[in-house]
Amino acid sequence: MSQAEPVEPETVERTRLPGAPEPMHEWPGAGGLTIRGDAWGDPNGRVVILQHGGGQTRHAWKGAGEILGDAGYYAVSIDARGHGDSDWAADGAYEPDMNVEDLIAVSAALGAEEPILVGASMGGSTSLLAIGQERLAAAALVLVDIAPKVEIEGTKKIREFMDQKPEGFESLEEVAAAIANYQPHRKRPRNLDGLAKNVRLGSDGRYYWHWDPARRDRKWSMKNYRASLHDAADNLHLPVLLIRGGMSDVLTEDGAQAFLAQCPQAEYVNVTDAAHMVAGDRNDIFSGAVVDFLRRAVPPS
Repeated sequence: MSQAEPVEPETVERTRLPGAPEPMHEWPGAGGLTIRGDAWGDPNGRVVILQHGGGQTRHAWKGAGEILGDAGYYAVSIDARGHGDSDWAADGAYEPDMNVEDLIAVSAALGAEEPILVGASMGGSTSLLAIGQERLAAAALVLVDIAPKVEIEGTKKIREFMDQKPEGFESLEEVAAAIANYQPHRKRPRNLDGLAKNVRLGSDGRYYWHWDPARRDRKWSMKNYRASLHDAADNLHLPVLLIRGGMSDVLTEDGAQAFLAQCPQAEYVNVTDAAHMVAGDRNDIFSGAVVDFLRRAVPPS
């Protein structure tokens, strides 16, 4: 009997794992896609839109969202296109500009006049472009471990992490090991149930990351992208807070200071014992800094 031909990973049907939290809300994105997410606080409060980094999901903001909601804001955390529970782009449209278009669409659907934008890494870049290119008016901006000047080696590690195992993982233990290798400073969880938010179960019985594999095929110039971020940073005229993870290999102190020179009104917090994923490493310090900044810059009422 001949062996069955291996299944191409891109053609494997992927389903959410049992126990994965259902999104609370959904909104129309750009190009007919549906963007999904969660929210905390009074819907009549001032809107804070939380955007995660590449390879993350809306769940990265759960702790911060709850704290912002308790502080009087309406905190909305969205899954970026091709991530989590949001739709995948059938045409592979994952250019940074499309993330901006999704942000604009969600903001309009929320009826948010000048929302507060909080973004980590990819999400911060999306916010920076939206405001700096004058495509979305915002009341305040919080950038989390991202600025126009980032380290190539640090961003390379993120890409390598996202690109690993395109053929899928054999077990959740293997998934946990991959995450632990990428985040050695974090204690590895004993209970693997939380991984249900990070992976999908393939029809071939293997586990796949929650993001669309088509995102690996970058169709834009990184050089031009960085230049557009730099230009956008020159055009910020609103309250800005930059939060850096002190152990980050993506945004160094030099990169942070370069941004602060560009944007002199910006406030700065360095969370010394956090790495690139600041909110996940030290949500207590992160959320406290954000709430303190927003209460002074843009009160919740």
